[in-house]
Amino acid sequence: MPFYVAVGVSAAIAGLAWMLRALSSRGALAAAVVGAAILWPTGWAGCAVLGAFFVGSTLVSRVAARATGPSDQTDTQTRDHRQVFANGGLAGLGATAEWLAPGLGFWLATVSLAASGADTWATAFGGLSPRPPRDILTRQPVPAGTSGGVTWFGSSGGFMGAASIGLVAVTVGGPGRLLLAAAFIGQGAMLLDSILGSAGQARFHCPRCDTATERPIHRCGTPADLIRGRAWLDNDAVNALASGAALVAGLVTWWLAGSA
Repeated sequence: MPFYVAVGVSAAIAGLAWMLRALSSRGALAAAVVGAAILWPTGWAGCAVLGAFFVGSTLVSRVAARATGPSDQTDTQTRDHRQVFANGGLAGLGATAEWLAPGLGFWLATVSLAASGADTWATAFGGLSPRPPRDILTRQPVPAGTSGGVTWFGSSGGFMGAASIGLVAVTVGGPGRLLLAAAFIGQGAMLLDSILGSAGQARFHCPRCDTATERPIHRCGTPADLIRGRAWLDNDAVNALASGAALVAGLVTWWLAGSA
């Protein structure tokens, strides 16, 4: 796809998402950059996969939020620039590999977006679970929305989210094995996301509300005290690390598929 078309299409879609309040103003700018990075090397096929990720993730998040209310991680379903880069930045980087080997960039963008989609769908479906989540490492019950908490509802939703992106990729011309790669790499990245969330993600305590939070600044506006984990390892950093792992796994599966 010509560069100017990629930029124009990405900017138009990001602008529409901003008007629908799916993206903040900075989030829209970040989405235009990420979208152009994916569309320029991968064309309309990459646009379809990116659209499947964004539309699907936005819809399930909004439906879940209406049913359960906002979680501690966010008060709104409007994504900011940090969330956009954490969930889509590595897909944009992977897409540039299309210039190294035809099909590779599309493959990497798909599996990376499948990983991000799996995490988003898992969070949304997990909020609808009739049973409370359990920490993936300690197996102790945790409040809904806690990073590292898993449910069968959430895990199943995550797999469906990743598979839906892989299905779109195959429908627009990707190889059939990409569906399996996206589904299982996405699922694996989702589990890694939960492990990182349990083992190292920052946890804070708001002295004013006397409540646990994953935010350094609680929703009430009070600076929270770090009680465990790494201060820099917030939810966006965990998402980025999981997407990076998916990108590496995508490279390995591409090589194995080509060697088969």
